[in-house]
Amino acid sequence: MIPAQHPDNEPARIKALHNLLILDTPPEQRFDRIITFLADEFTMPIAMISLVDSNRQWYKAQLGMACTETDRNISFCAHAILGTELFIVPDAQQDVRFSANPLVTDVPFVRFYAGAPLILNSGHAIGTLCMLDLTPRLLDALDMAIFCAVRNIVVDEIELSAKHIISAP
Repeated sequence: MIPAQHPDNEPARIKALHNLLILDTPPEQRFDRIITFLADEFTMPIAMISLVDSNRQWYKAQLGMACTETDRNISFCAHAILGTELFIVPDAQQDVRFSANPLVTDVPFVRFYAGAPLILNSGHAIGTLCMLDLTPRLLDALDMAIFCAVRNIVVDEIELSAKHIISAP
């Protein structure tokens, strides 16, 4: 298992995430609906909106996972936020970065991961919209386009929420 490096802009990225005032907030139906759509559209058993904090990834919305957060060191999403494009692991058992990861070797036995970085207008990647499967798979061009479109909706919703919090009297 190879934990992800921290992005070059890590202090500013963490500050941007914390300024959203979204961490450790209750579930919200709008985000739950998005991941339910994603799981149904792609027939995935696991879908999440994952926010990557300093030492953990916390799930604003999750379907198919029994926990609400995991350690950042075992996070697939921590790898995904290092770039701007979709981060896809077709078979985690065959990928040296993840083959010894406890999420792969133990419950939930992840094999496939796709994460779309949630990049704010400020340019900071605060987490991912992600989906996981228990069998290896690939996404075609249309799947990737749909996934990115849904990711953009998530980013818009997060930024809209933050705007309302900041402008509230």
